[in-house]
Amino acid sequence: MLGEDHSLLHEFPEFSDKIASQMQTDSQFAADTKQYNALDKEIRELELNSNPIDDEAMHKLKHDRAVLKDSLYQRLQAA
Repeated sequence: MLGEDHSLLHEFPEFSDKIASQMQTDSQFAADTKQYNALDKEIRELELNSNPIDDEAMHKLKHDRAVLKDSLYQRLQAA
């Protein structure tokens, strides 16, 4: 569905405490989370505003978001 919120807290509410903790103690986790949420916001805005972007560029944005999401999820599980 277009315009869905895929922010980290929305995707993994069960890890809200771990996300908050990791954001304060792990600078790389915080930077990756910031990048992930920025990508998610960019994708959502493009979808909702029907901004011109070709399919390949949108696919790349979504792929990059998925790679970050997987990495962040693995780090949350390990924390």
